[in-house]
Amino acid sequence: MPPISTETSNSSVKLKYVKLFYQYFVNHFIILVLIAVALTLILEAACLGPDELLGLWRCFHFDRIHLICTSFFLIMFSTLYFMSKPRTVFLVDYACYKPSAMLRVPFSTFMEHSRLILKDNPKSVEFQMRILERSGLGEETCLPRAIRYLPPKPSMAEARAEAELVIFSSMDSLFEKTGLEPKDINILIVNCSLFSPTPSLSAMVVNKYKLSRNIKSFNLSGMGCSAGLISMDLARDLLQIYPNSNAVVVSTEIITPNYYQGSERAMLLPNCLFRMGGAAILLSNRRSNRSRAKYRLMHVVRTHKGANDKAYRCVYEEQDKETKVGINLSKDLMAIAGEALKSNITTIGPLALPASEQLLFLATLIGRKIFNPKWKPYIPDFKQAFEHFCIHAGGRAVIDELQKNLQLSAEHVEASRMTLHRFGNTSSSSLWYELSYIEAKGRMRRGDKVWQIAFGSGFKCNSAVWKCNRSIEAPIHDGPWADCIHRYPVHIPEVVKL
Repeated sequence: MPPISTETSNSSVKLKYVKLFYQYFVNHFIILVLIAVALTLILEAACLGPDELLGLWRCFHFDRIHLICTSFFLIMFSTLYFMSKPRTVFLVDYACYKPSAMLRVPFSTFMEHSRLILKDNPKSVEFQMRILERSGLGEETCLPRAIRYLPPKPSMAEARAEAELVIFSSMDSLFEKTGLEPKDINILIVNCSLFSPTPSLSAMVVNKYKLSRNIKSFNLSGMGCSAGLISMDLARDLLQIYPNSNAVVVSTEIITPNYYQGSERAMLLPNCLFRMGGAAILLSNRRSNRSRAKYRLMHVVRTHKGANDKAYRCVYEEQDKETKVGINLSKDLMAIAGEALKSNITTIGPLALPASEQLLFLATLIGRKIFNPKWKPYIPDFKQAFEHFCIHAGGRAVIDELQKNLQLSAEHVEASRMTLHRFGNTSSSSLWYELSYIEAKGRMRRGDKVWQIAFGSGFKCNSAVWKCNRSIEAPIHDGPWADCIHRYPVHIPEVVKL
């Protein structure tokens, strides 16, 4: 490798300082202007004599009626402002389900099951092995009991048992961490995409914990891996309507009834990636929770590409030629996800990006429209807006693509990669395992902003922005990473030979 010249090094350093100066100047422009105006007024006042100052004061003298009218209008407008201001939604705390080590499925066990189940189709076995080698999953991911049988024995009873294990464990942990009593829950939202029994999973929670008869409960299904953020959006809207309320959101995916036992390659892929997981999150608009809440919800942005036929069918539940049900993942999935991400970024950019990045983006856009359409579009630096990124751990390809498109460093996507390695793709709950990883590493500080990004069938790209309300100190003695965070991050090779 040729040595870097001193001249090149100096120019890059100068460019760095120019960029820093530009960012600081634009982002603090209003403050700088106000400081300049204040200094000018102080200097002007210092040059005036006592008689001139007294004359100036008399110019601003108001009689009693003027003062009363001015005070009335100030109080009225202040009251209207605070009444129309949206209620702040706090994330008090959350809990993630940690599967027992008895449910662990190392690569050798997974491949042994595949060979026995697909003994008449060695090409499908080989395909699964190639996917697993490049998946980014580790040896400690877990599958439910029914899938571990030979052959697998998915049933309604086993699916309910898995749902009860995951959801009730998450809820119990949340109650323990927050001191919340079941009677204090005003709103309950449960999202699970592929398992939708009757009575619903939300009714199951109401029955288990004997929640109040006037609880507002909702059960979301069929909305894919981004359903967790859809639940957040619904909870936020409900907390705007109902004051002094607590909302619990449960995000999970039940694997038992959705394990594909056929041989179609496009439908075998989810078997290699999806694993057990779930999370319970406590949101509140009560002022009493302000001081102890971990985060404050800033924005939720939802993008839906369902009007496009390809996007609608790129993640599609269907039967194969042997009438076996599975999820078909299209080859166009990553391209469609990229388009959905672009649409989502277009909306969230003006809400979250600093003025310096918005100005550069606008200047480039105008330049392409007026001067030269071939100009390279400016990709905003989202690292200027967010300290942490939680990218849905849908697979290694998803994380790689977002890291490339958003120009993120290895540390920015570390939480996503390590969550995929330790827990696999836990669907809508993966974002909370990632947030828990960042906390367990002691990286979360007051004022930090977190961007959660998730993709789901339909096709949807949803994102949420949270602001840390208080610094979270490590080590954390509970949570899914408590007994293994010291081992992470780990090196994940491109291919693990099986």
